[in-house]
Amino acid sequence: MDLVIIEDNQLFRKGLGALLSQQSDLKISADMPSGRDVVQNVVRLEPNVLILDAKLTGSSGLDIAAQVRHRKPQIKTLILTDSRSEEQVHAALRIGVDAYLLKDATLDELLFAIRSVAQGKKYISPDVSNHLVSGFLHPEHSRLQEKPSKLNLLSTRERSVLQLIAEGRTNRSAAEFLSVSPKTVEKHRASLMLKLGLKNATDMVLTAIELGLIERPTFVTKKAADADLLDQPDATQ
Repeated sequence: MDLVIIEDNQLFRKGLGALLSQQSDLKISADMPSGRDVVQNVVRLEPNVLILDAKLTGSSGLDIAAQVRHRKPQIKTLILTDSRSEEQVHAALRIGVDAYLLKDATLDELLFAIRSVAQGKKYISPDVSNHLVSGFLHPEHSRLQEKPSKLNLLSTRERSVLQLIAEGRTNRSAAEFLSVSPKTVEKHRASLMLKLGLKNATDMVLTAIELGLIERPTFVTKKAADADLLDQPDATQ
């Protein structure tokens, strides 16, 4: 069974690959960080199972999973993440991922999930499924019952722009990463801010954290403020 691992943390990625490679029925076709050509590389390799984090630098793992499933629906997708966010889990289930596990899962659980999805089954980590059941039984405590998921309001490209800006990139830097023009990024940025009712890059950072797209860095507010300044039109022109 061929596997591809997408994970930005090199130590975790290599360690996971080494552990899985010890299984006689598993083969690591490739392990890679996120990047511009990651979807094309996965489609070209056409593994049986794609293992990836939900939160990756510059691009949502869920968006990568959705693109891979659209182009090669036979590739099974397994999200391996540390996010228990209800919005994140529901978004993953909506796009049709085959498994959702937490990074503190045991190796035995991960192996069981990989082999299950390869056989066409679904798998959700017990910790995650218990959380979902609790939210279903007690909707008064679930944020998802109070308002529609914000992720549902955004297109795939708008999510990527939101994450990139929240990570501290300017419009131009985000455009280079996405291989589009700065004008296109500005258009998506304006659109997502309107949809979510955001006023500036700081609001975008806080929203990205709320949606589980990025972690909360200690310098997040400064990066957002800097991005706002850098993206302001030059008054001298």
